[in-house]
Amino acid sequence: MVLIPGGTFRMGSDTHYPEEAPSHRVTVDDFWMDRVPVTNGEFKQFVKATGYVTIAEQVPDARDYPGALPHMLYAGSLVFQRASGPVDLRNPNNWWAFVKGASWRHPLGLSSGLFKKENHPVVQIAHTDALAYAEWAGKELPTEAEWEYAACGGLENAEFAWGDEFTPAGRHMANTWQGEFPHQNLAADGYERTCPVNAFPPNGYGLLSMIGNTWEWTSDWYTSEHPADAPKACCIPENPRGGRELDSYDPRQPEIRIPRKVLKGGSHLCAPNYCRRYRLAARYPQPIDTSTSHVGFRCIVRGDVR
Repeated sequence: MVLIPGGTFRMGSDTHYPEEAPSHRVTVDDFWMDRVPVTNGEFKQFVKATGYVTIAEQVPDARDYPGALPHMLYAGSLVFQRASGPVDLRNPNNWWAFVKGASWRHPLGLSSGLFKKENHPVVQIAHTDALAYAEWAGKELPTEAEWEYAACGGLENAEFAWGDEFTPAGRHMANTWQGEFPHQNLAADGYERTCPVNAFPPNGYGLLSMIGNTWEWTSDWYTSEHPADAPKACCIPENPRGGRELDSYDPRQPEIRIPRKVLKGGSHLCAPNYCRRYRLAARYPQPIDTSTSHVGFRCIVRGDVR
């Protein structure tokens, strides 16, 4: 783990997606953070030691899905499927499919596996799964503020974990999407899907893979905007824990009562023409029961672990 020295920083952004605003000052205490996201190899050790079964590996309970046809209730998870051509970017169903047998062991479905991917970030992890691993490891999930502060790597008001230029001197600094999403993946950074957690340079704190590759779970309930900036320095929030579960539901789908947590960091699917969320301030709401082929996590420890 890496010691992240506490301090005050400006969280969020007033110049990008509306859910990132308003930019506001936040103070966090010292904490330790995993240098890299939890890998397939590490998660395998956890499962071997505990016998844990992830959400994606469990057959859904018909009582939780009234009206669902029995033959549609099977263990699986969401997998990105590249489109054959340009599609309506307003409809994620054009590139996501619920695949039978998809899980952390088989990220893309039963025909896939983890061969030569021990050092890739584990994916197909629901929030409950991340919490279970963290508890086993004697750790916690970071708050959104802790995650964003650590990702800054000591830089002030930078757009990315390494500065303000996305590809300095033409060099790719993270695993993201090049080309027209979701049908044209040029893989100019060398990777079409996930990559090893140490494939790109660390940030100023020595943290790897903070931007791109996979989204990462935080402990905060999602809210549609940040709180306003404190009017005085004395009122800057310290170690904020985010919003309330009650406010985290999707107002566009009132019939779905599944609360959402904040994801940070973007993934290998973030593309300039669709999702520029490979930035420090970017955030995304994820239902806590949902796992996908581009979401993982890393842990923290608060206090002195030396």
